[in-house]
Amino acid sequence: MNFLLILAQTGKTAAQNDYTQVDYGTRYVLEALDKIWQQTTALSWQQAVMAIAFGIIPLMYGWRIYKLLTVIGLGLLGLHIGIWLGAQVDKTLLGAILGAALFTILAIPLMRWAVCVLGAIAGGVIAAGIWHACNLPQEFVWAGALIGVVAGGMVSFVVFKLSVMLFTGFAGTSLVIMGAFSLIYRYETFAQDPPTTHLNNLYYNNPWFLPLLLIVGTILGIILQFRFLKGSKDWSV
Repeated sequence: MNFLLILAQTGKTAAQNDYTQVDYGTRYVLEALDKIWQQTTALSWQQAVMAIAFGIIPLMYGWRIYKLLTVIGLGLLGLHIGIWLGAQVDKTLLGAILGAALFTILAIPLMRWAVCVLGAIAGGVIAAGIWHACNLPQEFVWAGALIGVVAGGMVSFVVFKLSVMLFTGFAGTSLVIMGAFSLIYRYETFAQDPPTTHLNNLYYNNPWFLPLLLIVGTILGIILQFRFLKGSKDWSV
């Protein structure tokens, strides 16, 4: 199945897309792209500006505040896991609260392991993006993600600072991209006459577009943080 053809057939509104006729792997990727697009375009311009502003901080100075970012990141991970587990027993709110609280508390004494987990997640997303961008068989995108998870997790035990910069650079890049996409989308949709869909077309019709932005932004964040680190005192967990 030609993945590019499927992408070309996607609608301009994520809610209108129907992927029931494609294989599971491809459907999973497309549904993930739709979810990202929906969340991004739902932001107001104020929220988009805040996302960019808050994204720049971990992108450039993540290593300075990595403990705080790690606690927040693991807390958000616990929140999502708690929501999923709570939904299984019809206790979504309780699951979300307990999950977020538990993971936040555990992140403090297990800081190195928490960084390992977040680095593994960042590596997995980036590797899955590369797999997607190269138009490799989408039913095996999980294999690409698994490679990234292992690599991202192992980095934390070999070069701890690099692992910190990896997940903080990735997190900052993600926020900046979401904010920038939201502002561009709002400009194209509400400011231009007639409205245009250039960003939508780039996003859906070019598998390399989003992964390339994430990879370049993350690498840029790592480079910037290393440059700032060279002129500062050494630090440890």
